[in-house]
Amino acid sequence: MGRPGWLCAGLRWSAAGPALSWLHPERGDRPSPLPPGRQLAFTTGGRRHCTGVRRAGRYTPCPTAAGTAAGAVSAQCADCARLDRSRSVAADTMADDPRPYDVYLAWFAPGLVKAGITATERQGVRLLEQAALSHALLGRGPLMAARRTEAVLGAALGIPDRFPYAAKRAARHPLPPPDGRAAELAALHARARTLPGLPDSLDVRPFAPVHHDAAFHLDRIGPGHGVVDLSPGRTVAGRVLAVAGPDVYLETTDGRPVLVDARRLAGWELEPAPAGARTTAEVRPAERDEPAGPEALF
Repeated sequence: MGRPGWLCAGLRWSAAGPALSWLHPERGDRPSPLPPGRQLAFTTGGRRHCTGVRRAGRYTPCPTAAGTAAGAVSAQCADCARLDRSRSVAADTMADDPRPYDVYLAWFAPGLVKAGITATERQGVRLLEQAALSHALLGRGPLMAARRTEAVLGAALGIPDRFPYAAKRAARHPLPPPDGRAAELAALHARARTLPGLPDSLDVRPFAPVHHDAAFHLDRIGPGHGVVDLSPGRTVAGRVLAVAGPDVYLETTDGRPVLVDARRLAGWELEPAPAGARTTAEVRPAERDEPAGPEALF
């Protein structure tokens, strides 16, 4: 198989908002912003490709131009995924990282609050990527102190580190009010601050909730969004309504509300669809369970 040209690499958040990311083996990468109201119309190519490895702002193409399964969450082949995790905070293979880290509590749905860590320099973008509806900073410190705090929170408060992704989608409509989310976060934050075993090097912060309603534009969506299943040679065409984490909500050209999971969009070569094109990709009910296994979890 020949090496592909421009590949969609999924969705990337920044302080400026969400954007589709594009990769090229010779030209590097570039973003395409996804503001509400933008028209999006594309047709998938004949094969889904491995997106290689992106590290420290640099993109390394897959050396074998491997293919990946059309419906998988990850767009990396096994070899590139191993290389990615060989230098990764999430995989605990970057213990020497000197940057400060934030420990946060993230609210996704009633009763579903997660503790996690993110590099301070990212300024909360990680919470947008994860589709947290609200979050609160618990503390800041060195990487290993942040990791220790995350472990203490999980053990003492029973906070999970992952749960079914479908639960996050279900909580977006009707959208729970911010004051209820803040109250649940405040109670956990107060308990967390007094736990024994928090590292001395963690700078514990006062409670200050952050809500992502405006960033996600979830007031623009209603019930009944079906989930697009991508396969070769299929078209998706519509207008962007909202974006939450990796999920892009569209109103198709024939008036249907659909959701495109940009994690599954990564790896496809996408050709512009002609004006007036209709969505031909399969759309399944959103309430259908995601596949079992790690890919279906947060």
